[in-house]
Amino acid sequence: MDQYQQRIDAHFREVSINITGFQDTADQLFSGDLESLITYYRESNDEVFQRDADSIRLIVDRYNRITTEQTALQGNMAASAWHIAFVSDREFFNEAMEQYSYTVPLNSIAIQWGLALAVLSTLAIDLMVFGSTRFFRLLMHRRKEVLSAQSTRV
Repeated sequence: MDQYQQRIDAHFREVSINITGFQDTADQLFSGDLESLITYYRESNDEVFQRDADSIRLIVDRYNRITTEQTALQGNMAASAWHIAFVSDREFFNEAMEQYSYTVPLNSIAIQWGLALAVLSTLAIDLMVFGSTRFFRLLMHRRKEVLSAQSTRV
């Protein structure tokens, strides 16, 4: 989780720098609307501007994707873990997995996750043992009832 969040943060800083100049231009000339800036570039008579419209579109789309990831990771640990496991942006997830480091940082979040998993594992094992014991006792009790019913008929 930590490595995915760090990767998203790094990409966010990078794309924020990339979009700053275009956002400044949009703020000054198009009331902050990047879509209007892209449309202006695309409809320009200058071929350079027309081609740059595609580049700006890529930067804006990437900025929006990363911002969405940033927002999703701002929730609690469980929501962030769920997002990373099932809803995360696959490009960034695969990138994080390729560069994954197997070292576990010993910080409060890692300790909290470890304790939570230990408690949940212990509860699951205890419930299985309790359920198995109750089931076995019930099965033995029924068997005795059936045997005693058969012996009274004979």
